[in-house]
Amino acid sequence: METGGADKGADKSGNSGGTRGGSTEIIEVRGVSKSFGPLQVLKDISFTVNQGEVVAILGPSGSGKSTLLRCITHLETLDGGSVTLCGRDMVRDGVYARPEELREICLKVGLVFQSFNLFPHFSVLRNITEAQIRVLRRDKGEAERRARALLDKMGLSEKAAAYPFELSGGQQQRVSIARALALDPELLFFDEPTSALDPELTGEILRVIRSLAAEKMTMVIVTHEIPFAREVADRVLFMDGGAFIEEGPAADLIDRPRMERTRSFLARLNR
Repeated sequence: METGGADKGADKSGNSGGTRGGSTEIIEVRGVSKSFGPLQVLKDISFTVNQGEVVAILGPSGSGKSTLLRCITHLETLDGGSVTLCGRDMVRDGVYARPEELREICLKVGLVFQSFNLFPHFSVLRNITEAQIRVLRRDKGEAERRARALLDKMGLSEKAAAYPFELSGGQQQRVSIARALALDPELLFFDEPTSALDPELTGEILRVIRSLAAEKMTMVIVTHEIPFAREVADRVLFMDGGAFIEEGPAADLIDRPRMERTRSFLARLNR
């Protein structure tokens, strides 16, 4: 199933007129496949995302959602297909870009993991400055200024000297979002950003993502938070068995799914 961008239909409220992202495709995925041994995890996946658009991916555990994000962000290699990010081919018909070009493309992408992945022996400030200094070659002063501005944005300005073990799960996830933003990505991917959190801490992360959506950050979010997906996403893609089953404006798909598989999945979550 090939899914399209905002020019295909309605905005997330179900009204015509497109999404806040306009019609510039910033992610293009065509015919992507991935297997682990005999198990085919991704089956001919195709979709696009427009600049400034927020897309939520829903689906049961084991449907291939996280693997798809890992392939797009080059944490896993594809078996076949093409991925174009920000107008540049990361992989075309299964052939990857040259290493130096691949590095430049990957710098345009940020990924926030469900398990935080902070360095436990680094302070919060160093967790956010380290990649800036080593990857972007920023000087320490500039990296720290950027880090402190992001900590202030996340409501964590007083935690710069703390270590991850001294933070709540919600605070750690906000630090991981700040770390991803510190590299100035054009695209931001979230892999179940609230799944490792207690329900009372989930709201902290959802508020941050809402603020990024308001700033027109292009985001792809794998989530089980259905009310949140309905509120913040322009489009929802429903995935099962390594393929997209259905897609549409968020409110339309969540409130009025066309496919029985989508209906049964949403009905179980809404019990």
